[in-house]
Amino acid sequence: MATQETQQLDSIISSRRAMLAMGGAALATLAFAPKAEAQAAVTDNDILNFALNLEYLEAQFYTLAASGVTIDKLMTPIPVAVNGGTAGAVTLKPSFAKVPFANAGVAAYAAEVALEEQRHVKFLQSALGTAAVSMPAIDLYTSFNTLASVAGIGSAFDPFASDGNFLIGAYIFEDVGVSAYHGAAGLITDKTKILPAAVGIHAVEAYHAGLIRTTIAGIDAQAGNTTLSGLTQKVSAARAKLANPSGTPVDDVGVTTVSVALNGSSNNYMAATLVNADSNSIGWSRTTTQVLAIVTGGGTGNKGVFYPSGLNGTIK
Repeated sequence: MATQETQQLDSIISSRRAMLAMGGAALATLAFAPKAEAQAAVTDNDILNFALNLEYLEAQFYTLAASGVTIDKLMTPIPVAVNGGTAGAVTLKPSFAKVPFANAGVAAYAAEVALEEQRHVKFLQSALGTAAVSMPAIDLYTSFNTLASVAGIGSAFDPFASDGNFLIGAYIFEDVGVSAYHGAAGLITDKTKILPAAVGIHAVEAYHAGLIRTTIAGIDAQAGNTTLSGLTQKVSAARAKLANPSGTPVDDVGVTTVSVALNGSSNNYMAATLVNADSNSIGWSRTTTQVLAIVTGGGTGNKGVFYPSGLNGTIK
């Protein structure tokens, strides 16, 4: 049962989350076209192919960060052109090299997640069979520069340049994936096979997101600054604005700490915002329209940023 103190804590954290997510003068002037919120009727295969598009993106990012090659160039290649389709290219900076990891823990995280995202791609391709779509064109160069500018980080951002940059690049993806799987769960009609599998992938993506947020907080704490967590707040504000051009609801919050009152005290206890959730500690859910707005930067026809030519499949 909630006590007066825990209710007070929830209220304070909730208010702080709202302020953080709406912050950023650069975001206040963005003029993204409104997106329809209604979900059109789709099949389970449509939903799985939408997820496959997102998993192609994540698998390529993490594999390139950890190994320096795309998933189709691994020793055991993962096909990106399937069922007679044509795969798009992966755009990288001309002088691309894998992340020069200095922190063994961050390097291990990158390697683990690369493997898990590769498995997600293979699982979805197998589950879809002849209905699986090929990988669309993916941009991992100008996309980050564009989002960095939108978020007020700067005119350029290279997620492969350092441990910290890699974590911020990963941060951009993981919370979006969590909200996407949450939003898609209610649309799935097969509650016996497909829904449990989707929920299982959602859980792994949530593990990834939590690990990234915790690692970012730990690195900042060790350095005695808020360099990385400050960037997460800008990224979260940008994602929230893209997903909700009208400004509501607020569905994203960056990594930070807030002063709260416990047991009748003054606001002298520190609480973390390592969990990206609402005031009831329930993870946010986004529609496919909202997810598309984020991963394409609100581009016309849902083309842009990470998917310069759009996604493959029905939901695009």
